[in-house]
Amino acid sequence: MSVHLLLSAGRGPQECAWALARLLHRLEGEATRLKLETRRVETVPGERPGTFRSVLVRIAGEGAEAFAGSWTGTLCWQAPSPYRAGAGRKNWYVIARPCQVGSPRTTFAEADVDVVACRTGGPGGQHRNKASTAVRATHRPTGIVVVVDTERQFSLNRRTAMRLLRERIEHGDEAAERAVDTARRRIHDELVRGNPIRVERPVRAPR
Repeated sequence: MSVHLLLSAGRGPQECAWALARLLHRLEGEATRLKLETRRVETVPGERPGTFRSVLVRIAGEGAEAFAGSWTGTLCWQAPSPYRAGAGRKNWYVIARPCQVGSPRTTFAEADVDVVACRTGGPGGQHRNKASTAVRATHRPTGIVVVVDTERQFSLNRRTAMRLLRERIEHGDEAAERAVDTARRRIHDELVRGNPIRVERPVRAPR
């Protein structure tokens, strides 16, 4: 099992990008202890070296979904700013959300299409009605249906129906891909400062 988790500093200051890097390191370390695999699929660097505006992490292994759930929500890294001496603020927030990566493409095969000869009306359609040259084609996996009666030959209408089905399926796949991308972009604006589900801090060195 695997799940993708998107961590984002949202529109926060550069300290949030710094906090994201620290939280990511903490997440990866905890995953390793639980024998889960992590891989950084995409990273958007911050303004400072070693910081990130966002990171997409793939978590794989038994219990990956539950682990990702324990990191889902607003995360807080609690430490003084490394960039602004004397700054009073110590809480830096990051949002983490599971997200879909890519959208499965539909494989088109004519064997998945039910083709039925039918009759339709309309100008000049009387001859076609008698001959049943129109085509009703249904793509079973998606349920998309097209009816073609532009030609007087069944074979030509069938060919056109297959082309139209293929085009509509491709357009549907493209729309699904855009929806996935839009959902991922919205995560960056979902960051709410306060009420974190986790508060992490630097590990103090033993004295």
